[in-house]
Amino acid sequence: MLFFLKNAKSRQLESALQQQVQDGPAAWASLPDEELFTPAGFTAEQAEATAYSNYSYWGSTLRSFLRNRFAVALLVALVLVVGFAFLQPHLPGQIDPNYCRVDPATGIQYRNVAPGVDGYIWGSNSIGQDLWARIWAGTRTSLIIAFFVAMIEAVVGISVGVLWGYVRQLDLFFTELYNICDNIPSTIILILISYVASPSVPTLILGMSLTGWIAMARFIRNQILIIRDRDYNIASRCIGTPTFRIVVRNLLPYLVSVIMLRMALTVPAAIGSEVFVTYIGLGLSVETPSLGSLINDGRQVMMQAGLRYQLLYPTIILSFVTIAFYLIGNAFSDAADPKNHLQ
Repeated sequence: MLFFLKNAKSRQLESALQQQVQDGPAAWASLPDEELFTPAGFTAEQAEATAYSNYSYWGSTLRSFLRNRFAVALLVALVLVVGFAFLQPHLPGQIDPNYCRVDPATGIQYRNVAPGVDGYIWGSNSIGQDLWARIWAGTRTSLIIAFFVAMIEAVVGISVGVLWGYVRQLDLFFTELYNICDNIPSTIILILISYVASPSVPTLILGMSLTGWIAMARFIRNQILIIRDRDYNIASRCIGTPTFRIVVRNLLPYLVSVIMLRMALTVPAAIGSEVFVTYIGLGLSVETPSLGSLINDGRQVMMQAGLRYQLLYPTIILSFVTIAFYLIGNAFSDAADPKNHLQ
């Protein structure tokens, strides 16, 4: 019985299919040409809109960074310290960092006054200058030098590194330029510039930036060589995408995490270079306080127990700024890696 019903149903479906096949051409023949075929058209927006995703690279980077509570707390503390350093001279009751206070009764300078005595928050140095004012002024000077050096190294290093790695015709030129510049010690350049030009903030920035971009350029070049010939870049070149667009859209976004880490390391490195130059006596003038000069002054009195505060306070500020930049840069580098955006 079931077999009979199955065969009857099969014959019924087969006959219906044959009827549709026979009636199809006749039905199509009666339709006008504009209804038989209508071009769908093409727009670039519709071609790209194959699917929808609410993924945002920078939004995911920010969310990933905010999940690191230690890095967020460190960033807030760093912003407060840097903000206060630039706001401090505009607060009421602040003393000029180069002003030497004199005791009106004796006419003698307030030399090496302990912290908290006679209105000195962090004490005074050997000529009566307020260490509170000088340390914050030195922090501003060192941060300005570090920020400008980091920006110059980033712009020059990234530009040269991308051209060096992507444009094959420029490889020989930049390789020879790198070999020449890399074989000149940066310390010698800093010393020569300090001798030739008068010690100043622009002089130090120039000396640190002349060869500082080399490491960034080589690093970017090596990264570009790794991803230059991947399939999506080859496809972009085959369809005629301009080189600038390939670099900006295909290459640089892939390197955001490593670029941010390198820039974060440049800031403490620049501060350390300024401290070193001041330590060997070729830094800024006495009228321009910096963390390097303050640490150098404190080093000279560190063997006296009552005067070690002159080395302690600038060292604390310097250590916090350098360590904070490193840890925050490392955390942001991890957050900017798309692999860490996966939940």
